[in-house]
Amino acid sequence: MDKIDINNTFKRRSNTYRLVVMNDDTYDEVVAFRLSRKSVYIGFSISFILLVGLTIALISFTPLKYYIPGYGTKESRSTLQLLKIRTDSLEQAIHYKEQYLEGLKKVLSEGNPKQLDTLPLQLPESQQSFD
Repeated sequence: MDKIDINNTFKRRSNTYRLVVMNDDTYDEVVAFRLSRKSVYIGFSISFILLVGLTIALISFTPLKYYIPGYGTKESRSTLQLLKIRTDSLEQAIHYKEQYLEGLKKVLSEGNPKQLDTLPLQLPESQQSFD
């Protein structure tokens, strides 16, 4: 297997080529460019970066951003936050009321409570008789 010669690769990158645009009828040169592989790569990279930058700028600084799904106006976002806060507080209130009703059902369903509210006091015998 042939080894890749690093020096040859670097030399090929800097070799110059000629790109000629000619008129088909008269065979006159309209434009001639001297290019290398490195300059073509740099040109394509810069044009790609500019194209991406312009697309991002066009979307972010114009009303086109409102056509992106999930992106809304400031008013709709603030309204959504307010509704979310209200929903959370209502869920918490419902949870507290359910706990209260469950406790109330427990108290009402038990006819004879197994456990009394008060505990009998155990007094020493010397204090039990007041006679």
